[in-house]
Amino acid sequence: MPATPVGTPVTTTSLDGLTLVARGKVRDVYRVSDDLLLIVATDRLSAFDCVLPTPIERKGAVLTALSRFWFERLSHIVPNHLVTTDVEGMPESVRAHAGVLHGRVMLVRRAEVFPVECVVRGYLAGSGWKDYRDTGTVCGYRLPANLREADELPEPLFTPATKAAHGHDENISEERMSALVGADATRILRELSLQLYREARDYACGRGIIIADTKFEFGRDADGQIILVDEALTPDSSRFWAMAEYTPGGSPPSFDKQFVRDYLETLAWDKQPPAPALPRHIAEATTRRYLDAYHLLTGSELIA
Repeated sequence: MPATPVGTPVTTTSLDGLTLVARGKVRDVYRVSDDLLLIVATDRLSAFDCVLPTPIERKGAVLTALSRFWFERLSHIVPNHLVTTDVEGMPESVRAHAGVLHGRVMLVRRAEVFPVECVVRGYLAGSGWKDYRDTGTVCGYRLPANLREADELPEPLFTPATKAAHGHDENISEERMSALVGADATRILRELSLQLYREARDYACGRGIIIADTKFEFGRDADGQIILVDEALTPDSSRFWAMAEYTPGGSPPSFDKQFVRDYLETLAWDKQPPAPALPRHIAEATTRRYLDAYHLLTGSELIA
């Protein structure tokens, strides 16, 4: 099958011979075998828990390539579910769809995923900033007085959340997380999340990017080993700021979809479906931001 031309967005997939097991806001997940799944990153973009009708060209390719980069770079901290992103090295049932899957697919090991998102916040932004303004706390952590929006926190905070297939994720306490996954797993996931964040943050700072916050997901593989799953440190799962433009006291320019959220905030939209279409210049600028993030973090251009 010929490859989908560069610049042609992929908004949904239908892969004959493979069983669709989940269609998320961005990813389509297929069963390949009892042990393997196929994760396809489309060019869909969600904001305020709504999938927008306008795709972001090359977004799925950036998410896949950047996740692969981080999985490889951080594998000494915790193993991950990635088998390969090379379609030619995948089973024939997948290779039959190489044209549409090229550059946007991961073959991964199945895992029993923990029902929580492991969020780490290194800077005061987003919902954390809103909470701090109202209460002086972020997810139950009391912070020093007189912090500004985008200030670096004294220490990174582990702030877990429930996973919501639809609607908003809910911040939860570590006590609630322990009730969901157990005290031992909570402690291990907390330590792994903070270690992953600190190492990624320090690396990214050397590349001109501030990772203000991010989320990780973990699961247990067939042997019961805890592994990193889903995506890792992408513009969809993280808040990336340009170090050269960083100034506390407001929302710094970002490489992530905050750019789209900021545009949507200017509209008379109630943040309920259906979401409005994006103007072409907003969509194209978002593609550039995703590609710039990849280039800065990896030192390479994303090859089509």
